[in-house]
Amino acid sequence: LASGSADATVQLWNLTDPAHPGPLGQPLTGHTQAVQSVAFSPDGKTLASAGDDDTIRLWNVTDTANPSPLGEPLTGHTGGVYSVAFSPDGHTLASGSTDTTVRLWDLTDPAHPGPLGQPLTGHTSAVFKVAFSPDGRTLASVSADSTARLWNLDTALPLRGHTSLVFSVAFSPDGHTLASGSADNTIRLWNLTDPAHPRPLGAPLTGHTLAVNSVVFSPDGHTLASGSDDDTVRMWNATDPTHPGPLGPPLTGHTGAVTSVASSPDGHTLASASVDTTVRLWDLTNPEHPGPVGAPLHGHTNGVFGEIGRASCRERV
Repeated sequence: LASGSADATVQLWNLTDPAHPGPLGQPLTGHTQAVQSVAFSPDGKTLASAGDDDTIRLWNVTDTANPSPLGEPLTGHTGGVYSVAFSPDGHTLASGSTDTTVRLWDLTDPAHPGPLGQPLTGHTSAVFKVAFSPDGRTLASVSADSTARLWNLDTALPLRGHTSLVFSVAFSPDGHTLASGSADNTIRLWNLTDPAHPRPLGAPLTGHTLAVNSVVFSPDGHTLASGSDDDTVRMWNATDPTHPGPLGPPLTGHTGAVTSVASSPDGHTLASASVDTTVRLWDLTNPEHPGPVGAPLHGHTNGVFGEIGRASCRERV
């Protein structure tokens, strides 16, 4: 597991035994301001981190006990970079920024990355989150302009419905459903069976009492998790996206806003990060009766404002 923090560092964690997690090596340093996002490449060998210092950094994590920087920071954004995401083949990195743009980067050779084309424009305010569809053909972005946009990497199709800033977006594993979380305290689901003609699925999911900062689907697509400024994590049954509903009571324990949630590859463990400076693990073996796993992970000296990333290779999670 990797986490980024307002203390300007990235920390790797060993979750081989989720009940007894621990830090892997020293924090990764280089960013000069808060780290807002981290993401592992699909093969688990490269980590990308993005920060308020307007840069993206790449790290070689082939040996997680001895990670090292890859090349120079990626520059081009003129504002803080809030999100990074790898394409499914690992050859492209997408980034979203407070400069209102989405940028693409060629990572065919991670040691020598470079920009791909011109920035994608269309949002009128900060871009908080980017995500690739499972087939890599569609990119989704969400923004403070209250919209989500779908890109075929040429044009964007706005999804309207939220009434405030949209902080998070996630594709279901089959790519047919998109979830978005917003400062209007709701989660919305969108039918992307035909990406050229997306449409809303049912009513917004309500329950959180403050902004929804992060959403993630389980690997089987049956469950959706969300993290909120109300200090809680909520689970949702998404087996039938046309009739989603809550799964059990909210998960409590954090003493500050939950900024990010991430699922393990087998779907049995959920990680959540918070401004309370901790990362917590949750047992989702039975999503209807989730519970905490071990003690909170401590190590960061400031809020874990960035996203949580996790390696795709099971032996590394």
